[in-house]
Amino acid sequence: MLPHQLNRRHRAWFGTEVVLFQKLSVEEIIGTLAGNSGRDGFDVSPSQVAAWEQEIKILQHVLPSGLVGEIFLEFNIPRMGRRVDAVLTFSVADLLYIIVFEFKVGERCKLQDDIDQVWDYALDLKNFHKGSHDAKIVPVLLATKAKESTFDPEYSCDNVAKPLFTSINGAKELLQRLTQETDSYIVREWENTSYSPTPTIIEAARSLYANHSVEAITRSDAGAINLTDTSQCVLNLISDAAENSKKVICFVTGVPGAGKTLVGLNVATKNYDTDSGTHATYLSGNGPLIAVLTEALVRDEVERLKKKGKPCRKGDVAAKVKSFLQNVHHFRDEALRSSAAPEHVVIFDEAQRAWNLQMTRNFMQRKKRVSDFNKSEPEFLIEYMDRRPDWAVIICLVGGGQEINTGEAGISAWLEAIMNKFPHWEIAMSDRLTDSEYAAGQAVQIVRTRKKEGSKFLPNLHLHVSMRSFRSERLSEFVKALLELDRSRSQELLQELEKYPICITRDLKDAKNWIRTNARGSERYGLLASSKALRLKPFAIDVNVEANPVYYFLNGKNDPRSSFFMEAVATEFQVQGLELDWACIAWDGDLRINHKCHWNYHDFRGQKWINIRSEANQKYLLNAYRVLLTRARQGMVIFVPHGNNPPDATRDSSFLDGTYNYLRSVGIPQLEPQPEINDLGY
Repeated sequence: MLPHQLNRRHRAWFGTEVVLFQKLSVEEIIGTLAGNSGRDGFDVSPSQVAAWEQEIKILQHVLPSGLVGEIFLEFNIPRMGRRVDAVLTFSVADLLYIIVFEFKVGERCKLQDDIDQVWDYALDLKNFHKGSHDAKIVPVLLATKAKESTFDPEYSCDNVAKPLFTSINGAKELLQRLTQETDSYIVREWENTSYSPTPTIIEAARSLYANHSVEAITRSDAGAINLTDTSQCVLNLISDAAENSKKVICFVTGVPGAGKTLVGLNVATKNYDTDSGTHATYLSGNGPLIAVLTEALVRDEVERLKKKGKPCRKGDVAAKVKSFLQNVHHFRDEALRSSAAPEHVVIFDEAQRAWNLQMTRNFMQRKKRVSDFNKSEPEFLIEYMDRRPDWAVIICLVGGGQEINTGEAGISAWLEAIMNKFPHWEIAMSDRLTDSEYAAGQAVQIVRTRKKEGSKFLPNLHLHVSMRSFRSERLSEFVKALLELDRSRSQELLQELEKYPICITRDLKDAKNWIRTNARGSERYGLLASSKALRLKPFAIDVNVEANPVYYFLNGKNDPRSSFFMEAVATEFQVQGLELDWACIAWDGDLRINHKCHWNYHDFRGQKWINIRSEANQKYLLNAYRVLLTRARQGMVIFVPHGNNPPDATRDSSFLDGTYNYLRSVGIPQLEPQPEINDLGY
């Protein structure tokens, strides 16, 4: 065997030139695969060896003799936590071709899940692997007992073909067709070019829980460097507190989608062992987020254990997950019963949304029968952690402009509690905490004025680059300008979103068909609307019927409760902190533009719209639309219905036309009529 074939490849467990691959014995190739998989901590089962044996024999049979190219087996896709069975690369007229193979040994039919799987692999390479950005990519599903085959790739505008389904003989003919005019050189170092993924929060949680590092599942550009630096800065603060018996509160800020939750999950998963000296728990008052992440991790761990042949009960796995992933309100209730927190480290996501004194007192008196409760949620939670006799760290992850509910205290409540009640705690905060969107400027100035001992401002505690949309980092800026009615700035930023399609329509059917046409593989899409959008019922959009976030975000295309059917509608409360690939935003008359080009804010009560006069409630409604408009990673369509006046005065055209005209005036294009797509989009 050639020495380089025993070395561990950068991303694949085996890789070599095609001409060498065809000369090697099956045993030699399997030996290399098994050796490298063992180094990665994977146990190789007899069934896996049998599958490898068949796949290798098939590839050696179907690859054209003398083909100048490279073949890679078990190619790693970290974002998805999976490995591609085989990847073939070769060049034609200076253009790189990549064939992505997914084998279904013993199968004769194609299933939509299998088609989506190989399509996802191809899209992942196109979007996140630098060496594949300019390539033509053909995903191929090879079923060993199939009778039929497709041969002609149908490419999308980004040069990713729709998946082809082939038999063994069909694959041989397909490769002969594709490689007729191949060049006589190999594109070297394709495998080793940078991989820069932007995982969804669900994908990130799964990868981190499976012991991947945050560096392995995120981009390698400045945004990811910022993310890595912030994570390390927080871990350093924890180490310092543990070594020197300190109590520290830390504030991490970031633009929407920058990865604050990812930082928190990274810290929590590195320290979730309850027997470790730095046991950490991730907390959030965002119930849907906790429910979705918990179920995703439980399902993933159960599947992983079953593949390893280890018996497991879902309840036991869930108990382990819930030891480090909790609803903050459950944690608070435990503080009423316990003398001291079992955790040394707690991470509060969306810490600005913790309850103020009045909200906490009312809840405690009403639900917990505590008659004399006089602490805000931040003060009570700090006091609970302060009961520890040794050391403790509180990490507050702070979002800006995302308050969407009454009774939220803001970051000032945390700082005031530390300054007034817990002066022995040190403060480490982002140097951007004074920015207006965090509404903590006055409290921060008090900290600065008093020159509190142990307080420090750290630039690395701010995440300044959005990681949510890999197609455009300027989306959050565009949405901010749009909602601030800055028409010229919105127009300018929209021009920079050329890879992120946004369009508008007054036809809901066209909106849904556009999304189904654009989504590929298992890219998730869904219908969103404001919780106050009560007059969308004529379009079968009923925000009073709450979507179950677990079904909505985790279940597949065959489940009508999932987002894919676009029957269930999710509001800002179900989607905050989570994301879709493609979104249809239904815009109602709750937030509307008046004749002076100002926002008007409305509640629907009984049989008519009522003006919202409270500035706080106006802010909550505007932020609800901010949340909705920043949920989609790849593109969105905005549906603004036509009015229906008369006879329906609640849907007067004046409630909707101003908004539609404003959105069109900033340059959002009108969607053309779309071809009919069936309900499942395939």
